[in-house]
Amino acid sequence: MSLFGDGLEAAVQKAFTRPAPKSAGAQMRYLVKQLKGTKAVAQTLRISQRTVERYVKDQIKKPRPDLAARLEREVKARWQPQIRAKARQRAATTGGIVIDTRARLGYTAPIGSTDQDRIRHLTVALPPQYAARLFEAQEQGATEQRLQELAAEALKEVYFQDGGRRAGSLEEVRFTDIEHLEFDL
Repeated sequence: MSLFGDGLEAAVQKAFTRPAPKSAGAQMRYLVKQLKGTKAVAQTLRISQRTVERYVKDQIKKPRPDLAARLEREVKARWQPQIRAKARQRAATTGGIVIDTRARLGYTAPIGSTDQDRIRHLTVALPPQYAARLFEAQEQGATEQRLQELAAEALKEVYFQDGGRRAGSLEEVRFTDIEHLEFDL
């Protein structure tokens, strides 16, 4: 499970204007329409083409749990692409992104400062440039570690340094032991 990637995706999904299909048959029909055929859907979901056809005709109504999870993930990944793109664009240009986290945060600073790691609960509104960096990295397939580094860098500049008004000698922020992480647009 990708905490940062899934969190960014969940934030974008909050912008959907209509709910995604819920029943297995409706989800399967949507995927068949999107992927232009039952064979492509069967390969994507790693099931037989005949099984896809049965779901489309509502001959099978209840998928096993692992298939239900894959089916829902594939539908949500393709649901309302223009709404998804507009939400990302709005966050990256004007709106920014809000990060709500409870994690162990510490930093590297000159000797004599209290740089001890400690659990903090932060809700910080990040300006649009940080949202753009996060979404761009996610689209390019960045690792979970890279997304975590980008979030730590954003928290350093916005929360700890307050846009350059304090803690100017702060070198690095450590963002570890994440208990809770949520993004909002």
